[in-house]
Amino acid sequence: MDQKRLFAAIALSIGILLIFDVYNRATRPPTPTSLPSTPAQTTTATPAPGPAASAPAAPGAAAEATTAAPRAAAARLPVENPRVAGSINLRGARLDDLVLTTYRETLAPDSPRVRLFAPRTDPNPYFAQWGWTAGNANIRVPDNETDWTASADRLAPGTPVTLSWDNGQGQVFEIVLSLDEQYMFSAEQRVRNTGTEAVTVLPWARIRREHTPPTAGFYILHEGFTGVLDGRLHEVTYKNAETEAQRRSGIALEQDTTGGWAGFTDKYWLAAVMPASPTETLRAAYRFSNDGGGTAGDRWQVDMAAPQPVTVAPGATAQTATRVFAGAKEVHLLDSYMERLHIADFDKAIDFGWFYFLVKPFFLALDWIFRLTGNFGVAILIFTVLIKAAFFPLANKAYHSMARMKALAPKMTEIKERYKDDPQKAQQEMMALYRTEKVNPASGCLPILIQIPVFFALYKALFVTIEMRHQPFFGWIHDLSAPDPTNLFNLFGLLPFDPAQWSHWLHMPAWAVIMGITMFVQQKLNPPPPDPIQAKIFQWMPIIFTFMLASMPSGLIIYWAWNNTLSVAQQYYIMRHDRAAAKAAKTSVKAAK
Repeated sequence: MDQKRLFAAIALSIGILLIFDVYNRATRPPTPTSLPSTPAQTTTATPAPGPAASAPAAPGAAAEATTAAPRAAAARLPVENPRVAGSINLRGARLDDLVLTTYRETLAPDSPRVRLFAPRTDPNPYFAQWGWTAGNANIRVPDNETDWTASADRLAPGTPVTLSWDNGQGQVFEIVLSLDEQYMFSAEQRVRNTGTEAVTVLPWARIRREHTPPTAGFYILHEGFTGVLDGRLHEVTYKNAETEAQRRSGIALEQDTTGGWAGFTDKYWLAAVMPASPTETLRAAYRFSNDGGGTAGDRWQVDMAAPQPVTVAPGATAQTATRVFAGAKEVHLLDSYMERLHIADFDKAIDFGWFYFLVKPFFLALDWIFRLTGNFGVAILIFTVLIKAAFFPLANKAYHSMARMKALAPKMTEIKERYKDDPQKAQQEMMALYRTEKVNPASGCLPILIQIPVFFALYKALFVTIEMRHQPFFGWIHDLSAPDPTNLFNLFGLLPFDPAQWSHWLHMPAWAVIMGITMFVQQKLNPPPPDPIQAKIFQWMPIIFTFMLASMPSGLIIYWAWNNTLSVAQQYYIMRHDRAAAKAAKTSVKAAK
């Protein structure tokens, strides 16, 4: 029975690790999620899905006029603050040129800045836009070919800009844009009706991707449509959105939301639209179409519009306010927006997953230590010590039990030999020995069980938070969120080839070797199984684990190696203490006799 339980436990452990390995490796080579860094300065008259007059309650496809003669290049409004730089295309009121100035694509100091938005002349168009759908058949509304007039020469913090356009029918359309010091754009859309009749319009804001972006392909990382609509988090992959949209005339998801937000998420970047007021209700929709637009023909869109068209009486003004976030998913920044602007669950734009309650506190603790030490690797080491201290009483009890189990190994072997022809009797004698010696054979599993949730939560925190991106440790570790770049199979760079190109199983970095050694030493301190087959299986476990974990983020490998080292020190101290106590007890008994 013991053998069956042991083999089942080993099989389950290996199975979990295999599943974890398969689902958390990319299904294709990782591709940079940033867009090309050279924006075009003109736009073309490509038709774009927008709010349709026949369906004013939700933005849809709209036919737009094209010019018969060549036109002058579209004017642009520069956009700048300490975190972003770019411009707004004044033809169509599109924010389609945005670079994140504090982030680079790679570790190289001359690497291009990360580009988030790009214009339609770029191979990967991605932009935010504001506009209206006509509710009256005879009213002219701005479209993709409308040239707006700007009230200032640039958009910057403290310098709002009003875009205006007169339709020549008595209505003036205005978009008042502002930008904070980070990544939040605000837009107030106004319609001033100076005509003699009431007009009906539907204001909308949207984020549009006219290509299907490459994704990292990790099971634990969501990329695609995301948002909190009416208090509930929605995450829809591009594949699932396409399937659903084909069933529902292009709409993958549509829902009214009070407050909330919706947009596109990449691993580290987010573009999202939301009501300016947490009490305002707008209708959000995730859309997909494949009608020949864009580079690959795919068009992805997130939009928000008033649930019903707005009627503007003569002499009146109607207005709607929205916000657009376009930037990096920094934990403290999203928390700040969530608190100051009352954006519901905005921190869930970061894919903390089902273990949100554990992953986010872990990250906050690591980040707090990082601010004290200035090194996230050091923060991981200190955090591990704190975790070990928190679980010290429980681990202590388990290690005491393991030490006593090791001391009982000769007696257990003797029972196995004595009753080798009667397994049931051997089992009974073994249980009697456990009761007599007051040892729980399962207690040795507690240290491993304790590590599992910590391991997963720390892995998630390292993987999904941008704060870990490009953070160095010491020596050759320049990015804790990436695998250790060294490799045992090319003698750590002495041989001019990369074995990992043949198979990811041939990536065996230095820190993984260190981790494997610490696992082996820790195993030697544990009581060996009495059965020789079981003992051989256990001997292979450090090697299996080392190969499985080798390609994981270096920060996680450093954590595991350091945790093993602390466990070895703690276990060695306890075993030495128990041996000394046992020796003292024997000496006392002899003296008493």
